[in-house]
Amino acid sequence: MPLLLLMTAALTPGVAAQGTAPAPQAPPTFVAPKIDVFKELRVISGVSVTDTGDLVFVGSDAKIHRTDASGSEKWAYPVGDLGRAYPVITPQGGVIAASYDDTVYALDAAGKLQWKLKLDGDIYATPALRPDGSVIVATAGGTVYAIGPDGRALWTYKVGAPVFSSPALALDGTIYFGAQNNRLYALSPAGTPKWTYTAGSLVFSSPALDAQGNIYFGSSDRRVHAVSPAGTPLWTVPTGLFVNASPIVTRAGLIVVGSYDGTLYALNAAGQTVWSYVAGQPIAASAAELSDGTVIVPDLGGTVHALNARGQALWTVPTGKKIDVGVSVSNQGSLYFVTQGGALNIITKQRPLAVGPWTTFHARPDGWGRALSPQDTQALTQARRTAASAPVAQLRPLTPPVATRPAPTTPAPATPTPSSPVATTPPSTPTRSATPAPATPPRPTTPTVPTLTPAQLAARAVTVVKVQDQQVFLPVQDTAAALRLPVRAVGVRTATLELGTQRVPVNVRLFGGQPYVSVAELAALPGMQAALVNRPSPALTLTRAGQVTAFPLNLPTLVSLTRGKEFPDILPR
Repeated sequence: MPLLLLMTAALTPGVAAQGTAPAPQAPPTFVAPKIDVFKELRVISGVSVTDTGDLVFVGSDAKIHRTDASGSEKWAYPVGDLGRAYPVITPQGGVIAASYDDTVYALDAAGKLQWKLKLDGDIYATPALRPDGSVIVATAGGTVYAIGPDGRALWTYKVGAPVFSSPALALDGTIYFGAQNNRLYALSPAGTPKWTYTAGSLVFSSPALDAQGNIYFGSSDRRVHAVSPAGTPLWTVPTGLFVNASPIVTRAGLIVVGSYDGTLYALNAAGQTVWSYVAGQPIAASAAELSDGTVIVPDLGGTVHALNARGQALWTVPTGKKIDVGVSVSNQGSLYFVTQGGALNIITKQRPLAVGPWTTFHARPDGWGRALSPQDTQALTQARRTAASAPVAQLRPLTPPVATRPAPTTPAPATPTPSSPVATTPPSTPTRSATPAPATPPRPTTPTVPTLTPAQLAARAVTVVKVQDQQVFLPVQDTAAALRLPVRAVGVRTATLELGTQRVPVNVRLFGGQPYVSVAELAALPGMQAALVNRPSPALTLTRAGQVTAFPLNLPTLVSLTRGKEFPDILPR
């Protein structure tokens, strides 16, 4: 059993093993856009975006921050603790944010405190903003609050279980949220219960609403659920693992949501799977739909995926660091995502969000969390019109490099051309001689480099093994050669391996300027099987297509089974 546990720790990056991760599917079609801005801002919450492109977030320094579109700070307001809920931006430019000090804070556009209210527990869920300026806030203490524009509690509802699901508001004012007692709740605008729906397990997922008012959410019961506004069950769709991510509803009415099984599902209103995309790593964050139909979703392995409207990969941006909060999109067409450690990444010159029922987490980039009225739809269409029609960064086709080398040939005599210096002076006619030409001296022979066997390559690879973040890394070139997998491209973040007719990208990490690949990435390759053996000596074996390669690694001495903080590099020590 200890050996099995060590195997799990070494082969699974960032999450506990729940089963074999799905293999990545066809590689992307285009070269990914570059990250235009990278700033270490220690962001820990989701990023909300104002109509004008300002960013608002909570940092691991326990402050609410507002920056411009490039991440340059405008102001910061200290609170009692850090927080992960998205701040909500009001139509007046004010900010309503929550933190783990059990308190909701309301600031004006300049960062001045308007009011604050202490509640009965930590606030993980993003508040929802009602049209009259009041907010609905749910706590881990198991209470839902309605708080007026002046900061006074209007009413409370006792759930009796922690609430981590962010409330969603229907056009008629009905409030929907999930709880840790496996239930989805519907409350009236006055806070009285309308109905409950029971799932098979915990509900972390925040509800999304379609144009007809139907409610969609995921559960730890490994299912996506659909419920009518009257509380009638419509359908459930099983997934491979639990669904903590919050769904979106696209402009075309597709329900798109990711699962910890590493797959992004697109379902129609009848619960039929229209397409699915295998990211290959667990998905905990919401997707986002852009105005041209592109769907953007990050995974816990640290890769941002862009798919077309049919679920086919357009491009990927691997970062190597966990991403568990969705990509935020401004009305100006910039994409914002945060990697583990709190770094803000910005990709500019993209499309804005599509105008649809619920095309991003909490329906809008400013985090209101309510269904769009006809007036909202008209205003958002106008606000995004410029970016939706502006020139964007052109995608370059991802052309695979040529795999074959031409055979060496004897160079032919140069043929003079009008532009060639050789052609400017006609050659003279050589004089014949009876004397035989001297023999051509033999060329020096090139020493033959001995070819290493796969076993020798594996042995050489483990001599420079690296361990970081509870993961084991091996050098890309020697390891791929030991596994008989040609390397077709190597970058600073990814390498492309050839597996038969398939080209598969893997994340790489640089050590001393050299690319390394984690054992977890290798074990997740299509058709690959990994095992630990003790005899005749400790080793990791990787088997594919009947070929077994043993890497003489003693994993128990490399990876210790210790439980660390979820965000060890940003939480105060």
